[in-house]
Amino acid sequence: MKFRVERDALADAVTWAARSLSARPTIPVLAGLLLSVTDDQLSISGFDLEASTEVDLEVAAAAAGQALVSGRLLADITRALAPHPVDVTVEGSRLTISCGSARFTLPTMPVEDYPRLPTMPTTAGTVASSEFATAVAQVAIAAGRDDTLPMLTGVRLEIEGDRLTLAATDRYRLAVRELAWKPDDPSAEPAQVLVPARTLADAAKSLSTSESMTIALSSSGGTAEGIIGFAGSTNGRASRATTRLLDATFPAYRSLLPTDWASTAEVAVAPLVEAVKRVALVADRNAPVRLEFTDGSVALSAGGEDEGRAEEQLEVGYEGEPITTAFNPQFLLDGLGALSSGSARLLFTSSNKPVVLRPDASGDPAEYTYLIMPVRLPG
Repeated sequence: MKFRVERDALADAVTWAARSLSARPTIPVLAGLLLSVTDDQLSISGFDLEASTEVDLEVAAAAAGQALVSGRLLADITRALAPHPVDVTVEGSRLTISCGSARFTLPTMPVEDYPRLPTMPTTAGTVASSEFATAVAQVAIAAGRDDTLPMLTGVRLEIEGDRLTLAATDRYRLAVRELAWKPDDPSAEPAQVLVPARTLADAAKSLSTSESMTIALSSSGGTAEGIIGFAGSTNGRASRATTRLLDATFPAYRSLLPTDWASTAEVAVAPLVEAVKRVALVADRNAPVRLEFTDGSVALSAGGEDEGRAEEQLEVGYEGEPITTAFNPQFLLDGLGALSSGSARLLFTSSNKPVVLRPDASGDPAEYTYLIMPVRLPG
């Protein structure tokens, strides 16, 4: 195998492919990236038996072939190279990288020991990459991180006609986002799958620079291998990612969303975020921040008599009877930070019932919903 490629193109491709590498691989070859050259195309692949990444780019190839080398070391080297053309050659069990006056020689691993990458399933449709990445980021913040509850560590992806719905919950909060997409078959049966949140967020973010993203599923909403695929193209570089689906039952989240409100508040997001951060400084880890809503204002407080205490007041637009509630400050900040509007609407049923956070009235109320459980206050 022998080829020449531009340094930036190689570094970007290697960095992208290395995303799927495990920090603690179960077998040594899973720490490697597989480089394959055919004609004038280089494919770089990574796989950890759960998620895979693959990227294609054009090179000036002198000889076809394959090589498997340490992915993280290759990524470090390519990022550190000078901005000159890079020559890569494989001779025997050594891979040589030459760029300007720099030269690196790396040992290769047995290509025959590398597991076969999953096959990309059938294309289901396309979606605007940047919008999908934003939607995934808004929802993934609510996904759980306890691997003993796998149904809570994923993002539920629902496909129905020309609408995608994403949902995630960790039992203390719930995030739901809807967006439009272009299905390959508008008459296809609705599909629901559960995708690992961290892998989905990483794939969506890394493909966000492409104009559109392809989502691949079987017509029944899954595949025999239980995987979902994502693909996009940026500056002539074609990238693909797959991940295994979670075999778990997601909670019936729609029943958790209230339909009637006893009171509503509309508040500017930036001042509320800063006020919550300031007041939470005196609170112990995970201790709540208290919010008292009355006509025209909200009073924030945290701490107590035997420790530091902080108080702050903000102007808000409020309708309804006065209400006092409290939240985990980080959960509240996550929801406020996910909003795309300059002001937020808080919808209350009672002080001890979940509160719904949405963009202000100028936005689409179905676009993003963040439900957060209040912390019960003493007395």
